[in-house]
Amino acid sequence: MKVVLLAGGLGTRISEESQYRPKPLIELGDMPVLWHIMKLYSHYGHNEFIICAGYKQHMVKEFFAHYFLNSSDVTFDYTDGRSDMTVEASHAEPWKVTVVDTGLSTMTGGRIKRVQKYVGDETFLMTYGDGVCDVDIGRLIDFHRSHGKTATLTSVLLRQQKGVLDIDGDNAVKSFREKNLADGAPINAGFMVLEPKIFDYIDGDSCVFEREPMERLAVEGELMSYMHRGFWQCMDTAREKETLEKLWASGSAPWKVW
Repeated sequence: MKVVLLAGGLGTRISEESQYRPKPLIELGDMPVLWHIMKLYSHYGHNEFIICAGYKQHMVKEFFAHYFLNSSDVTFDYTDGRSDMTVEASHAEPWKVTVVDTGLSTMTGGRIKRVQKYVGDETFLMTYGDGVCDVDIGRLIDFHRSHGKTATLTSVLLRQQKGVLDIDGDNAVKSFREKNLADGAPINAGFMVLEPKIFDYIDGDSCVFEREPMERLAVEGELMSYMHRGFWQCMDTAREKETLEKLWASGSAPWKVW
């Protein structure tokens, strides 16, 4: 399956970092958080990515333009007036990456709609470019196939300021609403599986995917929840980045399943 990654927002809540680069390129260790997310999908055999870029989108393209070279052992030979380069060993992943400029101010739904032609008429995976997780992608896909609905999202039980889900006994999402500070309920962690008819729910660049499309899916009984009880953490703030950095430096980052 192709993997769509939303990586075009301004990242205003972590502006001390995002003023210089897109939030998905902020590093954990020595690699961007976007790379960490892609490594998870790649671990489960999904190596074709469509990145919805926007803010400073040229930097995302530049990262991948140089990725193979920067991930390889290289010999530069300038003897005898030559300028030869030989790749001795490559450590790059077998990825196919399409970076799409989906606009500076386009909303999340609009960004997904803009990559429709690259997704094609097939089931695809989608998540946000700023959250790491140890969810089993294989089991998530199996769950999605088992119920035959349009969309599956991964939910986690955290007291966070995210979209709130009302899930019934058969794992169907009955309602979807925006965050509430008093909520302590399952939240939308991303890591979705979507059928191509999801594009019919999206209307233009101003469409916020987490509002009308997901609310409509919930009302129609087409949105299901895969409950994940393991690790998940977004990187919205400098404090969250610091937490993730410490986990990575410890050598036991929960999301490093590869």
